[in-house]
Amino acid sequence: MEVCVKLSAENIFTTHKLKDQEIYLCLIQTTEEQPEKEWLPAYHFHICLLDGRKIGECNLRVGHNDKTYLGGNIGYQIDENFRGHHYAAKACKLLFVLAREHELGYLIITCEPNNIASLRTCERLGGTLLEIADIPEISDMYQVGKRKVNIYRFVL
Repeated sequence: MEVCVKLSAENIFTTHKLKDQEIYLCLIQTTEEQPEKEWLPAYHFHICLLDGRKIGECNLRVGHNDKTYLGGNIGYQIDENFRGHHYAAKACKLLFVLAREHELGYLIITCEPNNIASLRTCERLGGTLLEIADIPEISDMYQVGKRKVNIYRFVL
């Protein structure tokens, strides 16, 4: 099932409220869908501490298709010096707010089975493990060395 939303001036939601007691998400850019690559429209953010220091990045892909089933709706990375504080989970919770505004209903987050930190993040967020999937050889993910992913579903 493919669900896709075009991001335009009319439906890009304000993101200034995407913050909690420790972090905020600073919008870097939005990107439009590229159907020929099966890329969905997306928001891209810096993850920042309230004092303004950038500690990582995250993104939200808006919609669902085969590519987001394997690659996820949310991607994140936390800079090494700031790991261990659950900042990835906190950023994901903020992205859940934005996803609800887009009326997505659910999100997929995937991670490699040996990525213990991301596995814990998905568990901390209350995701349901759907499966551990093999990456098809034709996938972009396979081309960069990924062979399996844990696929978690989050009901919004």
